Amino acid sequence: MRLRSFWHDVKKYKMFLLMLTPAVIFYLLFAYIPMAGIVIAFKRYDYAGGIFGSAWNGLDNFRFFFDSGNAWQVTRNTALYNVAFIVVNNALQIFAAILLFEVGGKWFRKIIQSSLFLPYFISWVVVGAIAYNLLNYDIGTVNAMLRGLGLEPVDIYNTPAYWPFLLVLVSAWKGLGYGTVMYLAAITSIDTEMYEAAEIDGANIFQRILKVTIPNLYPTIIILVLLAVGNIFRGDFGMFYNMVGNNGMLFSATDVIDTFVFRSLITSNDIGMSAAAGVFQSVLGFATIMAVNYAVRRYDKDRALILKRRLMT
Repeated sequence: MRLRSFWHDVKKYKMFLLMLTPAVIFYLLFAYIPMAGIVIAFKRYDYAGGIFGSAWNGLDNFRFFFDSGNAWQVTRNTALYNVAFIVVNNALQIFAAILLFEVGGKWFRKIIQSSLFLPYFISWVVVGAIAYNLLNYDIGTVNAMLRGLGLEPVDIYNTPAYWPFLLVLVSAWKGLGYGTVMYLAAITSIDTEMYEAAEIDGANIFQRILKVTIPNLYPTIIILVLLAVGNIFRGDFGMFYNMVGNNGMLFSATDVIDTFVFRSLITSNDIGMSAAAGVFQSVLGFATIMAVNYAVRRYDKDRALILKRRLMT
């Protein structure tokens, strides 16, 4: 009976399934099939034997990562940076989206929106070069201005304490436009009758934002945060490497799992260790998103990313 119902649904929705086929093929080829390579994390990889012909070495690759003495530091840095990125970026994106929605003038709104979106298309290599020319101790624009004002220059590239703030600021600047577009799309989809009813009841602009706009943004906020939480133990390698490079003076405040593994890989050529770190990241990310999704489901099951399926009897 169920098989007949399945084929009936396939026939009924065949055009939708046909449209879905390219995406399914893409994820099969580039996401699911490559998952077989996870065995590298448990092998002493050599090029002659390949992925499946190399000798097993159990958990030795994981021991290398944890025995390095930096496992806790880079894991902590990765998680804390991503928490800061999620909180700050989403707050600024929501604020910018509401501001663009409320501001008058179609052309003004388009100009501001395009200006905010522009940094998203700038490569991290270019961003790193801009930051270096601004912050360099000897030739940087910031220090040149400080010297011109008779103040002492700041050695940013040798002072780890500045970098958590700088990296959060740069991440917010670069991702502001992209996130704003998503939140602005969610705001524009809100029923205008709700705003009209609020105006009739005498609500001012701030009351409309607090009582109408923000509550209707909750589903979008929850979904975007849950998707971001899944990568909370994955650092943005492009950002961290191009902003910091191999500056050992800053590793205590800027080193994340991805940059640590990259440096270990290019110095030791240990592919098994890098694969083990990737598995470590994936397991932590999976556990985190499941825990957060469970908490959201307990609060409001209709807003969770993964819903419990009810069995029909």
